Amino acid sequence: MFDSLDEQIRNDELKALSNRERILRWTLIVLVSVIVFGAVYLGVHFMEGS
Repeated sequence: MFDSLDEQIRNDELKALSNRERILRWTLIVLVSVIVFGAVYLGVHFMEGS
């Protein structure tokens, strides 16, 4: 009869976001991920002394 609160929040969130906001959010997530993993990679690379 009633959706769980988690499902309701997710549905409300999706309805509130435009395509532009959704694309911007995913772009920022990818960008931050690349920066974080790049920093980890460089940190390991410099720690090895190569």
